[in-house]
Amino acid sequence: MSIRHGLLALLERGPRYGSQLRTEFESRTGSTWPLNVGQVYTTLSRLERDGMVAQGGRDEAGHELYTITDAGLAELRTWFEKPVDRTSPARDELAIKLAMAVGAPCVDIRDVIQSQRRHTVKAMQDYTRLKAQALVAVESGGARERDDVAWLLVLEQLIFQTEAEARWLDHCEARLIRLSALAPTSPSASPGASPQAAAAPADPADVTTGTPGAR
Repeated sequence: MSIRHGLLALLERGPRYGSQLRTEFESRTGSTWPLNVGQVYTTLSRLERDGMVAQGGRDEAGHELYTITDAGLAELRTWFEKPVDRTSPARDELAIKLAMAVGAPCVDIRDVIQSQRRHTVKAMQDYTRLKAQALVAVESGGARERDDVAWLLVLEQLIFQTEAEARWLDHCEARLIRLSALAPTSPSASPGASPQAAAAPADPADVTTGTPGAR
């Protein structure tokens, strides 16, 4: 998540002070990625150092205001126009957990999958309920309609993400069942091997990637 560019986008709408930027950022994203004031001011200091924002006086309450510069506007335009890089994906804790669980002697990987699936489905239900509330807010209109629309888009991304995770978990479980069925005929399977070890493929990444259509 680019806090740097998020703050620039908010400053494009006019001068803002630190805690105001924090409030608007969290309102726009539904507090999905909460910020603290320290993060905001640290980021503003770096943006000011890089010539992308400047201090622009104070408001009536004495808050120090920041404004976006031409360099900041150019950086913001580039960010909006450039696709998000997917060539170096962020580490996914669930994928790492399942990769480490493959063949682990004291872990039943299917229990791990089922436990995660219950949590994922619950999260999906919660997001869907919040989406219904956001739709009501958007359809009713009002002063915060822009923030409501932004929050709705974030919620829908979270719903799609959890749906994909649930499908991937189903795929992983099906993969393990098929590999377990083949294990007795595998030359490498020893009589005392655990079900998880017998189910493990030569490459653990085969279980964790969840490539669509893989069999």
